[in-house]
Amino acid sequence: MARLVLEDGSVFDGNPFGAPVSRGGEVVFNTGMVGYPESLTDPSYRGQILVLTYPLIGNYGVPGLLEKGGIIENFESEKVQIAGLVVSEYSGQHSHWSAVRSLGEWLVENGIPAISGVDTRMITKKLRERGVMLGKIVAESDGKETGGFEDPNARNLAAEVSTKHEVIYGIGKKRVLLVDCGVKHGIIRNLVQRGATVIRVPWDYDFSEIHFDGIVVSNGPGDPKMCASTISFIWSAMQREVPIFGICLGNQLLALAAGGDTYKLKYGHRSQNQPCIDGEGRCFITSQNHGYAVRMSSLSAEWKEFFTNANDGTNEGIIHKTKPFFSIQFHPEASPGPVDTTFLFDKFMEML
Repeated sequence: MARLVLEDGSVFDGNPFGAPVSRGGEVVFNTGMVGYPESLTDPSYRGQILVLTYPLIGNYGVPGLLEKGGIIENFESEKVQIAGLVVSEYSGQHSHWSAVRSLGEWLVENGIPAISGVDTRMITKKLRERGVMLGKIVAESDGKETGGFEDPNARNLAAEVSTKHEVIYGIGKKRVLLVDCGVKHGIIRNLVQRGATVIRVPWDYDFSEIHFDGIVVSNGPGDPKMCASTISFIWSAMQREVPIFGICLGNQLLALAAGGDTYKLKYGHRSQNQPCIDGEGRCFITSQNHGYAVRMSSLSAEWKEFFTNANDGTNEGIIHKTKPFFSIQFHPEASPGPVDTTFLFDKFMEML
């Protein structure tokens, strides 16, 4: 047996199928129907216990690790990033031509606990009403149910998942500096496909001495205000009017560098079906994974809203009125999810 314990005192008993360890984190939910190999390896989930609302998980197993030019094909990073997994039903018998292991085996290999047989609808409703909560998965064999809850947002999560050294992908004519705050490999793939040489650097890299044509600030986990070094470097690049494209956490970091503010959402946006409306009234269905948002009213009149969430009116992107800076809160590379907004990579490359 295993149990999920929430900080409000709720306890959900279930069946373990991952690593037989206890782990704490911030409990969040995702409403996606497919794509758990990509979601579980998304660095933006660092420190979080992920509740999947789709009832059947594990039925197509886990594919093998494939790389092309150093870019991972089947996952979004080199390892499972979540702190724990919660599902309603786990399919121990998988069937798919690409599968090389079961989901449970993969989680054991990565030391990640998981629990099934719990009411994920009730947990999701609780999180929507109260907001995200701290929690822990407690393995019966481990017995670490006593003690407090660890808040992962008190740590610099971007620093934990960022690359530790410079990595170069592609041999294109334009040099794109990719500031890695927890980048998904789909972003690298899209840039290389469009003829860029991608120079992936750590979140706190001093890029004042390196030659590049434009900057992409990646997605990543946690509170954007923890990334003070990144914000400072973005501000320096803005003074030089270098083209900048921010994605997810990159949207928040660009806003902070521009003198704006961010805040924590009640339960965040984590799904593959978020409708976003651009400045011309067009609606796009987007994939998202973030717990913080930009406070649009905190930015100067030089900036305008690029996209808005149609569900709750929160900011989904900003763009400078005269200079080559823009960012979005969703994922245009969308793996998993819709790819309706990949044209934004084309927009950035044209700016270069």
